[in-house]
Amino acid sequence: MWFGAHQKIDRLARRKFACDAADGPATLFPETKQILQFEGHNGPDAIKRKTPAQDEPWHYYDPYDETDTQILDIIAEHYKNLVAALREENKTRASFEAAWLAHAVVDGLTPAHHYPYEKELQRLRGGKGIESRTTAKEKILMPGDTMREKLRNNWQMWGDKGLLATHIAFEAGVALVILPLRFTRMRFQPRPKRTPYLEYFKSQATIVADLKLYEQFYVSAWTPKLAKRVRRELVPVIVSTVAYIWQSAAEEAYKKGKST
Repeated sequence: MWFGAHQKIDRLARRKFACDAADGPATLFPETKQILQFEGHNGPDAIKRKTPAQDEPWHYYDPYDETDTQILDIIAEHYKNLVAALREENKTRASFEAAWLAHAVVDGLTPAHHYPYEKELQRLRGGKGIESRTTAKEKILMPGDTMREKLRNNWQMWGDKGLLATHIAFEAGVALVILPLRFTRMRFQPRPKRTPYLEYFKSQATIVADLKLYEQFYVSAWTPKLAKRVRRELVPVIVSTVAYIWQSAAEEAYKKGKST
């Protein structure tokens, strides 16, 4: 997401966490300011700019494909590390893991990240995988065997309803919808009974995919109706899911700490 959207969601999720978490687990968790230190220039998106295709997190996810587990593995790794850091009362490491965990969760719940981006990108790159984009130029410009093919591929990437142009336009719009939101005006669904955090994430991702927001955007672009749906239906799901997973990690760390 763009224009500080991840930071805004972290702030809202930390407020939700504070409202829901019991006192014991809550005392272990880093504050908003500490978490935000590991977003932006110190977040996952910075890797894409600094070292393209080198250890670059890939946060795309198909909620309808049971075999698509890459982002689930990323979330599980950060979750495990967050629990360990909270048990050790290592606030710096816990802040890092909380931020990067939240980033993966948010991307995995973002409609634009449910689109088969990698498959389409590989097609535009003549069958080459995403790991072949080792420079900023290779990430921006699509190759082709002839000038005509290059022009066609780059139009399908950057032109009207192009692959990346559509992705950027949607995420930029979501960011503009999110930034003025106030926590006190948000309406959340009732909290679920104890559910394993990955199962909860998958169920929430399916709920988001079923909304068909990206498909609606592709047809009609941004409209007041779509912006309203994002604000009322999408954002509360994302914020509550981040808070729920943070709370699950804090509760697990607190229980393990008491048992030792």
